[in-house]
Amino acid sequence: MAMSFFDQFSSAEFLGIPLILLALTLPWVLYPTPTTRCLNGRYMTLQNWMISRTTHQLIMPLSPQGHKWAPLLVSLMVFLLTLNMLGLLPYTFTPTTQLSLNLGLAVPLWLATVLIGLRNKPTHALGHLLPEGTPGPLIPMLIIIETISLFIRPLALGVRLTANLTAGHLLIQLIATAAFVLMPLMPAVAILTATVLVLLTLLEVAVAMIQAYVFVLLLTLYLQENI
Repeated sequence: MAMSFFDQFSSAEFLGIPLILLALTLPWVLYPTPTTRCLNGRYMTLQNWMISRTTHQLIMPLSPQGHKWAPLLVSLMVFLLTLNMLGLLPYTFTPTTQLSLNLGLAVPLWLATVLIGLRNKPTHALGHLLPEGTPGPLIPMLIIIETISLFIRPLALGVRLTANLTAGHLLIQLIATAAFVLMPLMPAVAILTATVLVLLTLLEVAVAMIQAYVFVLLLTLYLQENI
């Protein structure tokens, strides 16, 4: 019974085709395509307003040289946010609970920021590995520590997103199972458990939104250090 709780994190297949591919392409189908009409519908207007506000928040920490990254960062945030939210629906699969997917997004983008820093400001980028005024005997140790800290950044990005979503999904399923089991035995306790489940679901919606924002915001801060 305990192993069945983790079945929701395994990618199903249909005719040998992993359904995770469908889950990754579905978010882009849900958003309307911009048109050249003078007047847009309410849904399109709301979408444009939300994207413009998100873009403003993301590029605030960036200098003008990093503003050209805005389309990529906003697209990544919308993609992650949609995947996280769709994963809360019944009988759905959340690709962002897979560490391999999250690392596949985090590592190339983090590596791009590091390479940009080494190309544009190599002295400044390498200077992060050794703080100014470090005593001589501590130099080798600090270089090793700062190097590990640099290479652990993409791992932290992927693990943070995976752990938060996985823990939330598991907790929701555990409480939902407890509510169904308690319903014929103790209806009053089952109703209380169902109330907790609703509140936890609302919390998980907030977590899904916040984690997508945190993922992209940290990438923005890493970019700002290297431009």
